[in-house]
Amino acid sequence: MTFTPPKTVLLIRNPIAGRRRRGLVDAVVRRVRDAGWTVDLVDTADAGDARRLAETCDAGRYAVIAVAGGDGTINEVVNGLAQRSGDGPALAIVPLGTANVLAHELGLEFKAAAIAQTIVAGHALLVRPGEAWCAPADGTAVPRCFSLMAGAGFDAKVVAGVTAPLKRRLGRAAYVWRSLVEARRYKPVRYMVEVDGKRYEASSVIVTRSRHYAGPYVVAPDAALDDPLLHVCLFERWGRLQTLRFGLALLLGWLPRTGGYRVVTGHRVTISVLSDAGEQRRQPVQIDGDDALTLPVSIGMAAGTVRLLQPA
Repeated sequence: MTFTPPKTVLLIRNPIAGRRRRGLVDAVVRRVRDAGWTVDLVDTADAGDARRLAETCDAGRYAVIAVAGGDGTINEVVNGLAQRSGDGPALAIVPLGTANVLAHELGLEFKAAAIAQTIVAGHALLVRPGEAWCAPADGTAVPRCFSLMAGAGFDAKVVAGVTAPLKRRLGRAAYVWRSLVEARRYKPVRYMVEVDGKRYEASSVIVTRSRHYAGPYVVAPDAALDDPLLHVCLFERWGRLQTLRFGLALLLGWLPRTGGYRVVTGHRVTISVLSDAGEQRRQPVQIDGDDALTLPVSIGMAAGTVRLLQPA
């Protein structure tokens, strides 16, 4: 006898991310209920709420956890689900953030009808998230899972410089503004990147599980969420003009073919500062678009899995 979960969705909404697209959430809820499903809507109030809900919710009650928010809120839910012993509900996305990289990766249309259909009849993709951790002085390490990417260098400094009020006020333009600020204060910091024991030097690095970055832009053409490999994107040229050149190539879709850029694959990655070029400031690590850790960092694959719903 097999157990079939009831047709009930736990919808976790980030009310800040949803301010500009509240109508999308309402329309999705309406369509899911019209399909005969029950929807329990819970708003987050503090950081960590989404993770706690995902980790502790009753899988006997909920067949699906839907996340109405950006990649940061989704990351919290992924971290919560990865801690469960494979008994967690499937994860569906209602994209409300500034980049919505995971929605692009899953091929999800940004329309209420398509989102609702994915929630009630989507295909479940079994994914092992990546995980990153620092090595604290006492020898313990608390890993942070990511469904998309971890990055150090220019992009991490941009993410670290975008405050919550600035993002609420400007949306995606906040990252453009901060990119210009970081380009102006650029110093040629060099990073050592070790991939399965082989060493590389880079001016920036993105370790990704996905093809996309910052929305629809492609950084790792051969990456796939259900492929248990880390794709390590190396920016191997230094200088302010090179940084702007890489950024323009990303926007134009040329980055994978741009000189000084390459992607290598592996299962274990470490990133450290080889030379800070006199910058003398913290070297942040962004995880799924949030300022999360500080170099040096180790990156591998999480032991747990998450079922992501994509259009059937």
